[in-house]
Amino acid sequence: MKKRVGVAILGLGVVGGGTYKTLVDHREFYLKTQNVDIVVEAVLDKNRARLQELGVPEECIAGSIAEVVANPAIDIVIETIGGVGIAKEFVMAALKEGKTVVTANKEMISKCSHELERIARRNNCGLYYEASCVGGVPIIRTLLDGVQANHITEMMGIVNGTTNYILTKMTQDGKDYAEALKEAQALGYAEFDPTNDVEGFDSTYKLSILSSMAFHTKVPYTKVHREGISSVSVQDIAIGKEIGYTLKLLAIGKNSENGIEVRVHPTFIPSAHPLAGVSDAYNAVYLRGDALDDIMLYGKGAGAFPTASAVVSDVIYAATHSEIKYSTYKNTATAESKVKFISDFSSAYYIRLSVDDKAGVLAKVSGIFGRNGISIVEIMQKGSSSEDGGRVPLIIITHKTKENSVKNAVAKINASDIGTVEAVIRVEA
Repeated sequence: MKKRVGVAILGLGVVGGGTYKTLVDHREFYLKTQNVDIVVEAVLDKNRARLQELGVPEECIAGSIAEVVANPAIDIVIETIGGVGIAKEFVMAALKEGKTVVTANKEMISKCSHELERIARRNNCGLYYEASCVGGVPIIRTLLDGVQANHITEMMGIVNGTTNYILTKMTQDGKDYAEALKEAQALGYAEFDPTNDVEGFDSTYKLSILSSMAFHTKVPYTKVHREGISSVSVQDIAIGKEIGYTLKLLAIGKNSENGIEVRVHPTFIPSAHPLAGVSDAYNAVYLRGDALDDIMLYGKGAGAFPTASAVVSDVIYAATHSEIKYSTYKNTATAESKVKFISDFSSAYYIRLSVDDKAGVLAKVSGIFGRNGISIVEIMQKGSSSEDGGRVPLIIITHKTKENSVKNAVAKINASDIGTVEAVIRVEA
């Protein structure tokens, strides 16, 4: 016997519009393949032009969230408004009325999932958010239902399409950051104010969600070390290519007996690494488990229909599973007191200095590094002093060393008469 499920959609922007079209256009397909009849009962959006553009029937247009949550024909509420203001208010209202919620809102889930899940548990309804991370790539479902036999020790991912597009253009076409950003904005990949993406906030929210699920403990977004790409130089990207590295904005999570480290920052990886070939607005997540070893999920990380695919996947899952799944960890506002977070993590480093082209400089630089316990793999001089008023670029690649040791060495060099440190980029194998 087919099951009828009524849904409401809050917000008809890019993702909401894609979700509406997907549900309407594929209704018969879902009935045939999943034995569930998903009916869009209500849509809540103030933009009448958008409602008309998508062909939403007048009888489906809701006037308020109160009208939506009071409707007994609605079983699942889909939130695609975004942000933590009115979106959170509407989601809480739905959960309090026992409506299962499906959302694509990574900021809200990262910051407020502990509150929302508590309400969902109290009212015996679900809270699903596959679409909050990595667009159409089913990373959350994989963590919950695909690799749960494993102790996940590491994840490393390209989880923001905007920054990956910008870095791709800087790498492949030699464009500088400003030019690549402008192109991304023209194509709709970047917002007019791109801060959320280019400064790593978006990736930070996603890493908080994914690492909490992968490591089965709450990882607050405030524990994530965050750096963006706005200061990345095309010069460093080009030098990296010469020595076999590709630059990506990576979300990195590691779980060891020493603790958890979570960080978002520009990273050089070997050009032969699977993540190095992920170009343009595509995303990918690389997982390492103690049983399966390595696995990578790859696909479109944003856009109306890839994200709608993840939203509708959650709707179908909720409609066809009577048992509700909640977090596999204690979901609280802060991390558990017994969990240790590593801020002084270890990494290899690419460091570019601008130094005087004279005898003794290299010895002074090496001395500072040595006194800070930093072992050098390779030193290269790029260009000549005639190109930059008597200074030369000096490139140093280190062995794996501590973050604080590098910070101390950089501070010492910048405070000396040796020269200045122009770039510090972490290197992951």
